[in-house]
Amino acid sequence: MVEQLQSLRGMVDLLPAATARWQALETTARDHFRRAGVHEIRTPLLEATELFARGIGEATDVVGKEMYSFVDRGDRPCTLRPEGTAGVVRAALQHGLLSQGPQRLWYGGPMFRYERPQGGRQRQFHQIGLEFLGFADPRSDVEAIAIAWDLLAALGLGDLTLEINSLGTPDDRRRYRERLVAWLEQHHDALDGDSQQRLTTNPLRILDSKNPDTQRLLIEAPQLIDSLEDSSRDRFEQVLAGLAELAIPTVRNPRLVRGLDYYGHTAFEITSGALGAQATVCGGGRYDGLVEQLGGPATACIGWALGLERLLILQERSGTTAAAPPPDVYLVNQGDGAGALALRLARQLRQAGLAVELDLSGAGFGKQLKRADRSGARWAVLLGDREAAAGLAQLKDLQGDGGEGPATVPLADLAARLLPAGG
Repeated sequence: MVEQLQSLRGMVDLLPAATARWQALETTARDHFRRAGVHEIRTPLLEATELFARGIGEATDVVGKEMYSFVDRGDRPCTLRPEGTAGVVRAALQHGLLSQGPQRLWYGGPMFRYERPQGGRQRQFHQIGLEFLGFADPRSDVEAIAIAWDLLAALGLGDLTLEINSLGTPDDRRRYRERLVAWLEQHHDALDGDSQQRLTTNPLRILDSKNPDTQRLLIEAPQLIDSLEDSSRDRFEQVLAGLAELAIPTVRNPRLVRGLDYYGHTAFEITSGALGAQATVCGGGRYDGLVEQLGGPATACIGWALGLERLLILQERSGTTAAAPPPDVYLVNQGDGAGALALRLARQLRQAGLAVELDLSGAGFGKQLKRADRSGARWAVLLGDREAAAGLAQLKDLQGDGGEGPATVPLADLAARLLPAGG
């Protein structure tokens, strides 16, 4: 017997019932962005490895441990994208979008990271993200966050918390790094192994440690807010005031640093109490240095990304997931003449705008009608050879009270009877 193949670990199939929920979520997001004047951009799944090494940072876990990278036949180092921002910025630079003025962009699709699969996190995962390129005003931070907050509300999600911090300027972070490293070195032996390693490579990431003992230790650590210049503090206060004006509640989290090197000033996460340890639904912040790192001019930017797998888990727990819409019509048919006519009739009704499921089983009318009931369709159209020869069909209301039998309808009048405008 030939061995049955399985999907790779962390690569999940989306079956039809699940795909319908994904499509409903994506449709809501697409309409939300349209109303906010944000335009879609689509970038390749495969990029040069250097894009992420320069953009995300070689000292990050994403670049150092988690990327799917290989050398192609042209001897070029390539990587399946682990996040969306660097590719969007690369595309904007390559195609001269920034020379046309500030850009309000969004993207969606699969990303890839070699992580341990768990609830809401797979090795192929999906994100929807927003990128504002060329916007420096603190109001752009507020609007970007508000678009994310309102999208989550439109998806029916509650129990959300907006955690926010300021990472300041590069000079702010250099001053803070010196203070933090000096403090951490005094407590070196109390740190977990990963944090001890990060002490020499990326000490700010220690603040994001998931180790409970390290988190308890960090309560006494210096805080980044105390190293910010007055201009950075003022900017942060303007962002907080703007969010308060929109009645979006905030929680200051002094240890929120995000996982990628390109962030500065505003950093934020929207978390849910319904997700347990992996609580982040949306994360992002300001990355004013990234465009320059990738070879472009100094450009102020802010963005965020939502994890679709986690969104769907939240929707399921809150009972707001959308089921696949049922067909309008289930077409029951039996007999050679009726079967040939049913193919043509199904096509005609679909062209008229109706969703039609055509039964191709050849089973008896009774079994086909049971499947019609299970389909959720409003109408069943019944065709036998006798009806086909006479140009007629039997029309049955599957959601009626059952007191009336099928009505005989000329095929020429069928679409008008079934379309909502035709009664």
